[in-house]
Amino acid sequence: MVKKNVPLAQQVLNDITAGIESGELLRSNGQLPSEDELGKRFEVSRATVREALSRLEQQGSVTRQHGVGTFASSKALILDSGLEQLESIDTLAHRIGLDTQAGATEIIERPATVSEAERLQVTPGSQVLAVSRQILAADKPVAYLVDVVPTTFLRASDLEPIFKGSVLDVFLRRANPVLSHALTDMLIEPVESNIANRLNLSSKDIIFKLESLLFSRDGHKIDTSLSYFVPGYFRFHVVRRINPAEMYHSQKT
Repeated sequence: MVKKNVPLAQQVLNDITAGIESGELLRSNGQLPSEDELGKRFEVSRATVREALSRLEQQGSVTRQHGVGTFASSKALILDSGLEQLESIDTLAHRIGLDTQAGATEIIERPATVSEAERLQVTPGSQVLAVSRQILAADKPVAYLVDVVPTTFLRASDLEPIFKGSVLDVFLRRANPVLSHALTDMLIEPVESNIANRLNLSSKDIIFKLESLLFSRDGHKIDTSLSYFVPGYFRFHVVRRINPAEMYHSQKT
């Protein structure tokens, strides 16, 4: 069924992904049906199928061999994370044996914007350290991270020579300030043009976005961050537990 609020190519991408995960679309050698076959199956044009496959190739989910066909990637580079646990992408990747590297990185000290100052509860114009960088896997950009930290907690000079792409890991290694927790909102939205350029995506693509605010144990807001993740490389989940009080109440009634 066509969903009017979701671009057609995105719907086909989702259907192909589901078919790959279930094995329904795959032949014994991992090859997908041809573009014509997929078009007939999903009742869309070949151009729409080609756009969906192109996005899947950018995500690393499929490989396309000219004159041969399209194949599901032999190894899905997927980071699976529970949002209830605070840890860096580097830590997640190490856990599943995925090699990641820091790509293009920018580290500058500058005045805080009004919105940054409001989130961090500092005076507008206060000096902050802004760190933005790509995260690469198999030489492809899979994430783009932006951290903004008051310079009272972290300076550009503090990142040399230990910085490898994660501001969170720098704080954890220093143990000063001692971290407490982060409040994080997860969004799934069309990618902004400037982020699309950094992640080799189309402006029509959908992206995972985390907006996070990191707190120290003494209650200070020490880092506001934006994290953009390319779909196909990341899977996030949340553990939702039953309230013991609610369980006791249901048993009594």
